[in-house]
Order: sequence, then C-alpha cells, then structure tokens
Amino acid sequence: MSILIDSNTRVLCQGITGAAGAFHTKGCLDYGTRMVGGTTPGKGGQRDANDLPIFETVHDAVRATGANATMIFVPPPFAADAIIEAADAGISLICAITEGIPVQDMIRVRSMLEKYPDTTLVGPNCPGVITPGKKIGENKYEGGCKIGIMPGYIHMHRTDAPSKKAVGIVSRSGTLTYEAVWQCSARGIGQSTCVGIGGDPIKGLDFTDVLELFAADPETSAIVMIGEIGGSAEADAGRWLQANTKKPVVAFIAGRTAPAGRRMGHAGAIVGGEQDTAQAKIDSLRACGVHVAESPADMGAMAATALGLS
Repeated sequence: MSILIDSNTRVLCQGITGAAGAFHTKGCLDYGTRMVGGTTPGKGGQRDANDLPIFETVHDAVRATGANATMIFVPPPFAADAIIEAADAGISLICAITEGIPVQDMIRVRSMLEKYPDTTLVGPNCPGVITPGKKIGENKYEGGCKIGIMPGYIHMHRTDAPSKKAVGIVSRSGTLTYEAVWQCSARGIGQSTCVGIGGDPIKGLDFTDVLELFAADPETSAIVMIGEIGGSAEADAGRWLQANTKKPVVAFIAGRTAPAGRRMGHAGAIVGGEQDTAQAKIDSLRACGVHVAESPADMGAMAATALGLS
C-alpha cells in the first residue's frame, strides 16, 4: 500500500509554464503520474509543451479535470497565495516545492488552512512525495505516482524488491531522502511512500503526522526518518513512536558540527537552545528505542538490519 498518493491521484502543476514547473511536470509524466494540467495566469486555454491544458485558475482546473493534488512551482512572493488558492478549490493534497517563501507568509497560510480541514499541505521547500511504481521497462513504471522533484529511477516498489519488504521514508532533507532511497533500493528494500516534509520552520505535515500514516500502513515494514538541527519535531516524533508503534524505526540527524545560533542550510536548521542540537536529538531518539545511524552512509545498512535482512 501507500500513503497520501497512489496511481489514481490526479495532479496539477501550478506554475506549469515556468522553467522548473515545465521540467518537473515532464518528469512526473514520464514516471507515470496522472498529470492532468496546470495553471499559469494569462495563459489559460493554451497547451503546454507536454500537450497538457493550461488554466487561468485552480478552480477552473479542478472543474475541468477532477484534479485532487497539486505541485506548486510558483515564485516565492506568490507561492503562499497559490497554496490558499489550491485549498479553496478543493485540492486535497498540496505539495509546495517552492523554496524561499517568507516565514510571515507561511504563518498566514497555516492560519488560513484551518478553514480547509480536508486539505493536506506538504512543504514548502521540499522535494515532494512519491509512491513508487512497478518497473515495466527501462526507466518505465506503472501504478505509482511522483509529485515533485525526486529522481524516480532510484525508487523501488515492494514487489520489485528482492526482500519483498518496503520502508516508509520521511525527511526534512531532499538530498538525504534520495541517499536513503538509493541505499535501501541497492539492498533490495522497496519503499511504500517517501515524503519530503521540507526544511522550513513553518510548514505543513511534520514528522509525527507522517509517522502516524506509516504506522497504520500494513505494507510499510519499517520507517526511515531523517532530521536535522533546529526545533523539537524529532524529539516529539520519538516520543510518539515509543508510545504508538512497534515497527522498527531508523533515523539520522544531520548537523552534528553546526555552531549554535547559526543557520545551516535550511531555514529551520538553527540551534536555538540545548535541545535543538543534533546530539540532543540523537540521545532523545535512542532513549525512545529508535535506531540512530552515526553517518548518512549507514542508513541503508541499518534499515536492512532492522528488517532482519543482514
């Protein structure tokens, strides 16, 4: 099974005619995602380079296509309004890929999304979500769905995996998500769904939200969680895991050498207190029974061990 998305998900791209939107729309189409169109104000009624319809608004797109998910490649000054527009149009899953959305804008978005309880936001500043498809040829897949910028070819469906087992992966870091996926696939471990929650301080889904979904999925045999310095989300997730699931969980926390008070990479990766450090998070997770890798190079091997494959 999977979480959040599957082969029936009908996906829009907001900002479909921009360079990034166009490029990644093609990538999603090539992977087998049901891309049904996109939006660019002023270009409604045209077709994009992939012959997908372009609409003036998300409301128009939803009425015409039945879309229930969207990926946002709108520039930062306008991305918050794009999120709210999608929610108001009835989109159930919004993947905000855009990086650099002002924090004040995201505070406004989080407040306004309370009016849309049926809408789930992933991101911003994230790689998106992927449920791997079954491989049917060289770089050809079916039955999956990719929303965002992930390289689809590194992912592996459970039935294609020699182990016939799958992990769910949730991460604040896009690059480390790909690393974990590649290591697991190389060891014959599939993935149920991979969720990049993004590295901004104000965002949609957080670790615990995604862990609840993985814990309830019968085909997710184990969970890989990738965190970093800043905030309390990882420690909160560890306590939730300890109280709510017996599935094995492997984690990696980036930022051991980050100096206090200095932002490292992501906007949310800043040590503001003793509990924000990588070591404090590692200690907290281990106390909750989570297997924590010392190096990102160890994530796949640790997942294999947790699944009894090595």
